[in-house]
Amino acid sequence: MNIKITLPDGSVKEYPAGVTPYQVAQSISEGLARNVISAKFNDKKVETTTPLTTDGSLTLYTWNDDEGKKTFWHSSAHLMAQAIQKFYPDAKLTIGPAIDSGFYYDIDFGDASFSEKDFAKIEKKMLEIAREKHDFKLRQVSKKEALEKYKAENNAFKVELIENLEDGSISFCDHDDFTDLCRGGHLPNTGLIKAVKLLNVAGAYWRGDENKPQLTRVYGISFPKQKMLKEHLELLEEAKKRDHRKLGKELELFAFSNTVGQGLPLWLPKGAALREMLENFLKKAQKKAGYQQVVTPHIGHKNLYVTSGHYEKYGEDSFQPINTPKEGEEFLLKPMNCPHHIEIFKTKPYSYKDLPVRFAEFGTVYRYEQSGELHGLTRVRGFTQDDAHIFCTPDQLLEEFKKVIDLVMYVFGSLGFENFTAQISLRDKEDRSKYIGSDENWERAEQAIIQAAKEKNLNTVTEYGEAAFYGPKLDFMVKDALGRSWQLGTIQVDYNLPERFDLSYTGADDKPHRPVMIHRAPFGSMERFIAILLEHTAGNFPLWLTPNQVNILPISEKFEKYAKKVLNLLEISDIRATIDNRNEKIGRKIRDAEISKTPFMIIVGEKEAENGTVSVRKHKEGDLGSFSIDDFVAFIKKEAEKGLKKFE
Repeated sequence: MNIKITLPDGSVKEYPAGVTPYQVAQSISEGLARNVISAKFNDKKVETTTPLTTDGSLTLYTWNDDEGKKTFWHSSAHLMAQAIQKFYPDAKLTIGPAIDSGFYYDIDFGDASFSEKDFAKIEKKMLEIAREKHDFKLRQVSKKEALEKYKAENNAFKVELIENLEDGSISFCDHDDFTDLCRGGHLPNTGLIKAVKLLNVAGAYWRGDENKPQLTRVYGISFPKQKMLKEHLELLEEAKKRDHRKLGKELELFAFSNTVGQGLPLWLPKGAALREMLENFLKKAQKKAGYQQVVTPHIGHKNLYVTSGHYEKYGEDSFQPINTPKEGEEFLLKPMNCPHHIEIFKTKPYSYKDLPVRFAEFGTVYRYEQSGELHGLTRVRGFTQDDAHIFCTPDQLLEEFKKVIDLVMYVFGSLGFENFTAQISLRDKEDRSKYIGSDENWERAEQAIIQAAKEKNLNTVTEYGEAAFYGPKLDFMVKDALGRSWQLGTIQVDYNLPERFDLSYTGADDKPHRPVMIHRAPFGSMERFIAILLEHTAGNFPLWLTPNQVNILPISEKFEKYAKKVLNLLEISDIRATIDNRNEKIGRKIRDAEISKTPFMIIVGEKEAENGTVSVRKHKEGDLGSFSIDDFVAFIKKEAEKGLKKFE
């Protein structure tokens, strides 16, 4: 009996029933067969050795595909766990997934200690096992068999996982003498793993719960070629230099205080200036695009978030309710801005002629992230969103969505984010329990996003299961200067919250109609955006955004008076400048200005004071020569305008 296999290009080929993805790859080309790592059949992960017995769609993945890398790294997690158990036979394994860049395994080492000193021997053992080319083999097991195995090993973690699985859905993966509980998605054999590196070790609570046992999380990465590992390690070194936590301290932008509280950033004067410039930049564009600025409180009545659905979905991740002196009255720190903007919309009646209505706010929200998940500005407990909500008629939805895309493109272009993909984030195809609202509304919302992205010629990918609980969204996945991918900016279509809050406008037929909401945030979180911008630019911000554009360096205190005159003239022209009047040699002042990444330095001495000129140096480039002050002002303004796009 033959089966029909549909390939990604739409072509259909017939094969004998029982053909494997690897054999399909062989039939296409030997080169593909050599490089195939994993496969999906009818949207389900399968092994390259899995027999295919029905008609269906097959996708083959290599190292060049994200799915291929995930399979490679997940298989490597098995290999690392095996190597660790060679040296720590009593260690209890828990989970070992692939992540965006590599893999980790959470392990209970009991009374034994494990540290970076152990990395070299584990890496060596991993490569020894890899060279033996053991096949990865997936096999189904009964729930009873699975429980017996891990109860015998006294592994309560695996037992807990298995108890939450249905009989008939449980599988083990075997290679060499190692077996692990696993859903699947593996390399053909260990021999494809040619280079490994353990990266770091950290603490992690079982299932992310502070009340559960603390485990040791071992991170690693692997590659099919040694050269790739070398390049990756060089990239990691560069990433360390660009770490926003390091740069934020060096450039005096922000700080954290345990006395204030974990995950609550303090913005220092230069950082506050940077934030203000970003806000003003977007406010100016928003005003041009017809947005109205609003301000809402940092707290709201608990019932507000119960109505919106945020309490049900995010209540566990929020700070505990604030109880007032009035019995039974509870408030929450604001987890989202949208319910507040909805209440503003409800303050007066609207006609179809009044729509769209666009409310914008730089609103601070609060989420109680676990302490182990906090990370600089990228994961905090209090953050400010450049939030806006558009209330429009269904007929206006497509045009409004496209206008928001234009605004996001303006932001990215002005800040140097040129390499990005638009991710169309839709509902999970199978599990609809995570979402609110009717299938009809979801279908309309999803189609609007797909059409808008198409009409704007965006480079898109579609991800199922990544939608917000109230609606689908368009997420912008941006690559930074180091090639790392970040989610920046989001646009969401929402038919559901207008229903939950019973919003309406009067239509042309003089009857009430339900508006559609668009949620949008080009920056997303201001904190996270600034962290990513810091690492992308290595702290060398666009000139128009730099908190301190010019550092004036008098050669000695005799020329401070002239330096102050220059400062005054620059400030009158809206150029941000400071004077370094320390009693230091000019060479030291220049070095320190370079370290602080100040774009331009003005050196003033006897010649400059006599001639009314300035001697100019540019960061990283050196001496630019002598300028009159007027010429320098014109030069700076022209340089700043180069990076700032026009918003039509």
